[in-house]
Amino acid sequence: MTSNPLNPSNGDEEPQDPLAEMLKNLMGGKGMGNIDPAELAKAAGLPDDPNLLAQMFSQVQAMMSASSEGPVNWQLAHENARRVAASGSDPSVTAQQSREVDEALRLAELWLDQVTGLPATGLIGRAWSRAEWVEETLGTWKRLTEPVANSIANALSTAMTEQMPEEMKAMMGGASSMLQNMGGAIFGMQLGQAIGALSAEVVSSTDIGVPLADLEMALLPSNVAKFGEGLSLPENDIRLFLAVREAAHARLFVQVPWLRGHLLGAIEAYARGIHIDTSKIEELARELDPGNPEGIQEALSQGVFMPQRTPAQEQALEKLETALALVEGWVDELSWAATEKLLPSAAALRETVRRRRATGGPAEHAFSSLVGLELRPRRLREAAALWASLKDERGVDGRDAIWQHPDLLPTAEDLEDPKGFSQRRQLAEASDSEVDDALQKLLNGGFDEPEDTQAAADDTGKADGDGDGGTGDDTPGEGENPKP
Repeated sequence: MTSNPLNPSNGDEEPQDPLAEMLKNLMGGKGMGNIDPAELAKAAGLPDDPNLLAQMFSQVQAMMSASSEGPVNWQLAHENARRVAASGSDPSVTAQQSREVDEALRLAELWLDQVTGLPATGLIGRAWSRAEWVEETLGTWKRLTEPVANSIANALSTAMTEQMPEEMKAMMGGASSMLQNMGGAIFGMQLGQAIGALSAEVVSSTDIGVPLADLEMALLPSNVAKFGEGLSLPENDIRLFLAVREAAHARLFVQVPWLRGHLLGAIEAYARGIHIDTSKIEELARELDPGNPEGIQEALSQGVFMPQRTPAQEQALEKLETALALVEGWVDELSWAATEKLLPSAAALRETVRRRRATGGPAEHAFSSLVGLELRPRRLREAAALWASLKDERGVDGRDAIWQHPDLLPTAEDLEDPKGFSQRRQLAEASDSEVDDALQKLLNGGFDEPEDTQAAADDTGKADGDGDGGTGDDTPGEGENPKP
């Protein structure tokens, strides 16, 4: 006799209540005493359909029993990202595609040699599928989203616990920790959904302006082909232009070692300051239907963050937006300089990329709603104009020397007034030079005392006496009465 998975049986082939079985499993196989599962389900506002209960609790058990480190279930995030990435057309990279990407990136490096003083990276160009992009970048996504993800997971679990009926709270007992995991599981699934969807939009490892993969240079052939749809441009031109952008990003992050940490640190500082709208979380918990995961995901995708920002977060946001704009502006300027005379379609491709980066795709919007973080360079055009101005004024090497130290980077004010950057920089450098000279002079033996100061010191010494018969302060001078 075949058992019905939606209506499990015991050894006597007697149908068992799915809710009773679920709660028994949650409690380590122990019985439930005199508690009536049907009454418990009614108190919790759950449906009384056994089949619906079985399906619903199987989903809940999977979320709560999955292993997790910390508040967020990153295993579910990983699995969901891979599943979403593979849900569309994600064929494995062919040998021909790998060869085309490698050749495009090699040629891009040669073109960049003519327009920048930063040396080539020596990295091997790679072609990735969407699933491979997920694998290579998930570690960085975890780092960037963990502060927000932990806050949301804790808020979700707390809100769901508070909204749970008292009968259910007493029933859960020692299994409450598994209930707390549910918040992390829900957010992990949604985060994986967003990352998996983003894998269908990005064309390279640095497409969003952030080095998601450490020391890698890669294109996604299927997404490059999707990028070119409707442009009526040669496929090879599109691949070459995107390869130049990827190679420029890689060259900058490799040859300026502090930049990756600076950029990721700015993102983390901003993310740590995001405030969770607990009232919206509580509203979500009240309307939570464990049997409708799509509804939970839709609610989360609408955003659960307070629009107000603290002064510290405003400062972090300005730093982040300026850093993103400077990186993207430099890459935009170099890509144009490297391709304008070699690719007839360079101007059209440059404008297409600029608009795409300014608006973002659907998945990027979903990601920003979920974690409250936008990675679009709002001031790309201003930053590109600043780098072009610096090249005209200082030359290629002088322009790229700005990347030597984070203190040399242009500020948000400089993006508004590119022409005045050099003058402000010269004043700052002159001030720094004066401080350095003064410090060096002090280390070499101190400052020479002025002649009038030295003369005054000599007079004071004569007045005080030095034990060689000179007249001291207590000896009355001519015309003075002695002290008593």
